[in-house]
Amino acid sequence: MTLPPRVRRDFLLFLAAVSIAGFSQSVVDSVFNNFLAESFSITDLQRGVLEFPRELPGFLVVFVSALFAFLSLRRMASLANLLAAAGILAVGFLSIDFPFMLLWLFLFSTGQHLFMPLASSIGMEFAGEDDAGSRLGQFNGAMNFAAILGSFLVFMGFRYFDFSFTNAFTVAAAGYLAVSAILFFMRPDEPLPARTRFRLRKEYRLFYWLNILFGTRKQIFLTFAPWVLVKVFNQRTEVVATLLTAGGVIGIFFKPLLGRAIDRHGERSILMAEAALLVFVCAGYGFSLTLFDETVALYVAFSCYVIDQLLMSVSMARATYMRKIALTPADISQALTMGVSIDHVFSIGIALVSGAIWITLGYQYVFLLAAGIALANLYSASRIRIPANSR
Repeated sequence: MTLPPRVRRDFLLFLAAVSIAGFSQSVVDSVFNNFLAESFSITDLQRGVLEFPRELPGFLVVFVSALFAFLSLRRMASLANLLAAAGILAVGFLSIDFPFMLLWLFLFSTGQHLFMPLASSIGMEFAGEDDAGSRLGQFNGAMNFAAILGSFLVFMGFRYFDFSFTNAFTVAAAGYLAVSAILFFMRPDEPLPARTRFRLRKEYRLFYWLNILFGTRKQIFLTFAPWVLVKVFNQRTEVVATLLTAGGVIGIFFKPLLGRAIDRHGERSILMAEAALLVFVCAGYGFSLTLFDETVALYVAFSCYVIDQLLMSVSMARATYMRKIALTPADISQALTMGVSIDHVFSIGIALVSGAIWITLGYQYVFLLAAGIALANLYSASRIRIPANSR
């Protein structure tokens, strides 16, 4: 799809914005679990409980979005990254104790979660009728390239330059601030009509259900997969950063290919394939130590972490599915935002439940639960039907 000059300018600005956002997110992801373990010595149950303030903004995002409904999507995205910058900077400098850290984490997470649906919605504005997946794949590939730089910076900083967690969070905050500025200089679009806010449509019920399953699956892996590496396999910050770098390198090529695969083969096939693969990833996380010796088990866990990181990008298929079934263009952004809120109702709960399962039954059962969710996702994805007159 050839873009007019004015649109191409905004396309390049948005490409730069999401790339820098990917860089900053990678820096945070590379250090956060070790930051928790080394700064506060939290227990496994506390690690699960911590997800409540971190994921609560995901549930509240539809209300925050409505609060700023007078802004265009692009201006709202700029504000979201400004909040993320302030929050992560405060985590680095003002976390005088655990409760204060949770307060700043809540602010950071509010910005993160507000930006999530906006990024997909804005990204699809630059797509034609038949290449939404490819366009999102381009953006995600660029984010991955930038994420490599972020995780590599963490690796080099902690290995050779005596980086502190404060240094890492400062770099991430600077990145989010740059994203906010870039988005602000994009040509503003029109705010969505207020009447589209808070609306749940029965026509989108499968989309909402897929978001619920994604939210529970995502939370188990975001919270407990790196926790397995840190607590069960005793891996340090540099190792997690290296795995993120490996996933980023692969993702440069994988994500654009995935976007084209979505356009060619359809959302149903891609989401079903993701769910099937996740069953094996769950088994690798949960039972590699049971099935293999410690060295082999460690490399199985490493492989699962990288594969899982790549599979997160299949969320593109849910966004393009929503675009195809939307009754009106205004429904797309609203439904994506509502989907984030709905999935976080369940992701908060699953984090608490999984933390309790970890300490009472063992971490293996957390991933057994995740395998069950993956099977439910496999069946649900098989129910996807695209209308013949889809956008």
